[in-house]
Amino acid sequence: MNKFGLLLSTLLLTGGATVSAQMTQSIKLNEVLTNNSASLQDEYGQHEAWVEIVNVSYSTYNIRGMYLTTDKTVLQPMSAPERMKRMSIIPNEDERTLLSARQHLVLFCNSNPTKGALHLTVKIDPTKPTWIALYNGNATELIDSVTVPVLAENQSYARKNDGSPEWQVKPADAVTPGIENFIKASESKIDKFKREDPYGLGMTLMAMGIVFFCLALLWLFFTIFGLIMKNQDTAKKVAHQQPIKPITKTVEKTMEVGHKTGVMLKEGFDTKGIDREVYMAVIGMALRQYEDDIHDVESGIITIRPKDTDWDDEYNQMTNIHEGFIPTAHTALHIPKGPELR
Repeated sequence: MNKFGLLLSTLLLTGGATVSAQMTQSIKLNEVLTNNSASLQDEYGQHEAWVEIVNVSYSTYNIRGMYLTTDKTVLQPMSAPERMKRMSIIPNEDERTLLSARQHLVLFCNSNPTKGALHLTVKIDPTKPTWIALYNGNATELIDSVTVPVLAENQSYARKNDGSPEWQVKPADAVTPGIENFIKASESKIDKFKREDPYGLGMTLMAMGIVFFCLALLWLFFTIFGLIMKNQDTAKKVAHQQPIKPITKTVEKTMEVGHKTGVMLKEGFDTKGIDREVYMAVIGMALRQYEDDIHDVESGIITIRPKDTDWDDEYNQMTNIHEGFIPTAHTALHIPKGPELR
């Protein structure tokens, strides 16, 4: 029986030590504000110094009955009752002292416990550095402590992240009582632009660049448009001064010249004594003149008619001989000219 009691006591002590060690690692002083003039208000509308405690684990721990103090003499060897007199106990009448996973609790200092379960008599002087300590329910084990420097109004001294070993001074607009110390706030593009370009130089350069780019596009557009319109006017003037003949008119003219040429060739072939090369030369000249538009204002009619001189008429020759005209060896033979081209 004695062995069983000894084993049970050993197990209880071991379990209590384990729980105490876990609490020491999980319960932390997280943020402190010593000079409160416009920050967090209590339920009476008053601005008091405050201390934030956080449970950084995912287990639930009861901190009711634990002690908070700013009196550094408790570090000296003394009895537990004597140490308790120099501390302020966390009341156990409030359910909020049962900290669940990742939960925060704010306790007001320089206050009166009669105002509420979260009001403690812990003294904080905002004009001096302040040492704050958290003890267990027996007032024998130091759970956590921190020395807070002198802060400006509404500034806080807080861990960089919940439970992290790094502390930092946070400005008044970044104080986070009752919530996580590090907040991932989404920044709008406008706010980011203001932060990166506080004097507006980038905005000015960008605006001027857009304006000049638009002006360059307008100049290019109107330049190309003007060239197109100028070429159109030039084409119209050329067409007006020297109009191009329609294809149908040219074809008709060619057919007409071809027909008349055929007629002249037929007449020339039927006429004796006319050299065909003369006809061909005349026709070629006429066609070349037509192609060169030399006769574009003329009728385009080529007329070649022979002139009959009766030089080969035997009847007339015989008549001339009969009338007494007798050619001699000394008489020059008169050869009339050939057909006259007109």
